[in-house]
Amino acid sequence: MSWANPLRSIPEPSPIFIVTSVLLVLSIPLILHLIIYSTTSDTLPTILLIGPSGAGKTALATLLERGRPAATHTSQVPLTVEVSLPVKTPVASSRFRSPNDPTWEITKKLLIHDSPGHGKLRHYATDSISKSQNLHGIIFVVDAADLSSDVGEGPRQTAEYLHDVLLQLQKQVTNLKSSKAAKGTSVLIAANKLDLFTALPAPLVKSKLESEITKVRKSKSEGLLDAGVGVKDLDVGEERDWLGEVGEGKFEFSQLEEFNIRVQVLGGNVTSADGSDVKQWWEWIGSVL
Repeated sequence: MSWANPLRSIPEPSPIFIVTSVLLVLSIPLILHLIIYSTTSDTLPTILLIGPSGAGKTALATLLERGRPAATHTSQVPLTVEVSLPVKTPVASSRFRSPNDPTWEITKKLLIHDSPGHGKLRHYATDSISKSQNLHGIIFVVDAADLSSDVGEGPRQTAEYLHDVLLQLQKQVTNLKSSKAAKGTSVLIAANKLDLFTALPAPLVKSKLESEITKVRKSKSEGLLDAGVGVKDLDVGEERDWLGEVGEGKFEFSQLEEFNIRVQVLGGNVTSADGSDVKQWWEWIGSVL
């Protein structure tokens, strides 16, 4: 037996083996690329669009989707549309990415989920808050002109709805057994219809809503007093039903930062004779993606 060249004893690979190996080498990267970068509506980031009826939610949804608002009527069922951010709108998750990154365009697509604002249909919004996949933020649309009026129930009803939404978000954090999963939520209060003469500017919308929510909390505390319980005597379970800092002081959105809920109030308008102005809202959307 000769040991001069032991490599001669190794059989040569068959053509079928060579072809199969080449196909595997070429196909595996392609398959991985499709798995990693393919997108469906289930994996796109989602923004919830909620607020009282008549505030302009559906018109805003169509504007974000089509670039122009469509004629709308009072919504009876939720509406979900896929939109793409304007090219020049910065995206928070793309700060360290190259424009040549294949995920660059993917991160600029998202879903806008519009829920009816009628009081009897708001369960759609509460269900969406607790069940939405890949939720990145909530836009609560308000009519800035309606908030300027001291006549009627508009401001109070808007504040009650906002109070309930924020309290639900707060409970989602406090009910978690581990703080590791408490990533919190970003909330934009979109002060719509600023093109109207009677509309409150964004800073006054913020103050108005904080004042009205303070009244909502006070009415709840009066209910507790009727039941023989003072605000300072709340137990742990009852504290979870109290929005923000426990006490009889003024409510401020900054109190929710303790629960990792970040609230901003930005103005704009969806429809007007001079065209729409939603640039600040687009920028906020980009900041939460």
